[in-house]
Amino acid sequence: MIYVLAALLPPIGLLLNGQPFSAIFNVILIVFCLVFGLIFHVLLLVPSAHALLAVHMRREDRRHREVVEAIRQHGPPPGYQR
Repeated sequence: MIYVLAALLPPIGLLLNGQPFSAIFNVILIVFCLVFGLIFHVLLLVPSAHALLAVHMRREDRRHREVVEAIRQHGPPPGYQR
């Protein structure tokens, strides 16, 4: 659901994902892309793409931290050779 929100309303999606600095950057990016998007129409997609990538990277970072914490807490998985 956060991906849909990030695609349609990029700054709101980033704020709800806990990324206020990315949301501010995205607002600046929206203004820039609205001005230059009148000439190069593909630039209108850049703020949404930025928000989707930022949300995805944040989720991957959370998942990585959870896996590392589980390994620290319970040890490596069975069959893991050092």
